[in-house]
Amino acid sequence: MKKYIIVAVIFAVSFTARAQSLGYQDLALLFSENDKNGTARFTAMAGAFGALGGDVSAMNINPAGISVYNSSAFAGSFNVRSTDINANYYGSDRNTQDQFFNLSQAGAVLVFNTSHSSDWSKLAIGFNYRKQKDFNSNFGFVGNSNIPTFREFPLDQNNPAIAYDFSEEQRFQNNYTGEINEINLAFSSVHLNKLHLGASLNFYNLNFSQMATLEEFNNDGAGNTLEANFYQENFTTGTGVSLNLGFIYKLNKVFRFGMSYQTPTWYTEVIENTNIVDNEGFFGDTEIAVSNDPVIYDNTTGGVFPSESFIYQFRTPSKLTTSGAIVFGKKGLLSIDYTRKNYQNMKLSSTDFMQENAFFQNELRNTNAINIGTEWRLNRFSVRGGYMYEEAPLKEAISTDNLQGYSFGGGYDFGNFKIDFSYGNNNRTSFYNAYAEFSNINAAELQIDNSVFTATATINL
Repeated sequence: MKKYIIVAVIFAVSFTARAQSLGYQDLALLFSENDKNGTARFTAMAGAFGALGGDVSAMNINPAGISVYNSSAFAGSFNVRSTDINANYYGSDRNTQDQFFNLSQAGAVLVFNTSHSSDWSKLAIGFNYRKQKDFNSNFGFVGNSNIPTFREFPLDQNNPAIAYDFSEEQRFQNNYTGEINEINLAFSSVHLNKLHLGASLNFYNLNFSQMATLEEFNNDGAGNTLEANFYQENFTTGTGVSLNLGFIYKLNKVFRFGMSYQTPTWYTEVIENTNIVDNEGFFGDTEIAVSNDPVIYDNTTGGVFPSESFIYQFRTPSKLTTSGAIVFGKKGLLSIDYTRKNYQNMKLSSTDFMQENAFFQNELRNTNAINIGTEWRLNRFSVRGGYMYEEAPLKEAISTDNLQGYSFGGGYDFGNFKIDFSYGNNNRTSFYNAYAEFSNINAAELQIDNSVFTATATINL
């Protein structure tokens, strides 16, 4: 089904196609992103827990870390994300600011002592819910490319038809909603109090929607004007699964080394519902009005809203994480994670996606990421900080497209109860092409800045 839609979009005869919604290669990249949500301790230290463990959220990085716990514990977190997006389109800036509240994490680790029966002194079982990706955001831009794409009025009775060949302005508004929720089920044990081994089975629930509106204003050079409103939408759901394997080895009381491998997430059934189908030559809901005709063209007149559904499969990148940590007794610690993510291994199912899969192979790179975290304890109070850096997957990406961020936080231990807080900021640049079928029209340049406040309550069971 998808193959026929793409062919129709490219070779539509009556009107030039406009692909303002995300293409499948863009969706695949979006569905592979990770917001690094977790406990406030985890986020304050930029998620650098691959060789540390001892935190509920650490099982997402390295499941071996849950057997670092000495006793069972439960943790729940919420966060408030503030997102600022500045869009520049042909020299015109528009800024959008939003705030979103989330239950970002909730999980528990159960620890069982087995030292009386073997050299495997501990068995830990972990369960954690985490919001892997929060899609909620919106942005818009206004400007003038001086290139009209809606040049004719479909109901024009003139011969020849009036050509609206002079561009006045374009307005674009984009809205994302939805999330990827992740559930980790982890198991870990420790051998001779030195080698921690772990594995986790991870389940994902994908829910995403995009609603994009394009307005274009043109004229014929003789006082007649045309206003076009073009709307596309996409609703996508899916379920996936992945496996994570890892170990942590304590060289001595000071140095620790860890490594983990997470398989790709296999989304075995992704269901998409969209209005990007041929409706009188337009691939979306379209309304066009001109100043010299009282009749308005609307391809949804009479309540006709054509849509189509289809199913496909998707494989995200795998990733390998190598970690090291220095522990200064009960005073503090320093930790670093290095992650290699295999974007070139992404795949959309069936021969219908040959073009997109070739894009993954030829236009993407395998990326490097570094996370550094530190924590220092002052009696019952702890202070923390972190730094994160992750390369953008596109080979043609510029340096500012890479994700960079910092974080800090603190917490207080009341004994069997702890409260932690963190603040993190990250930023990057990107682009959005509302006219993907027109190579002579530039994409909008985006500056994206995220600030996240996280609070966590932990109960030792």
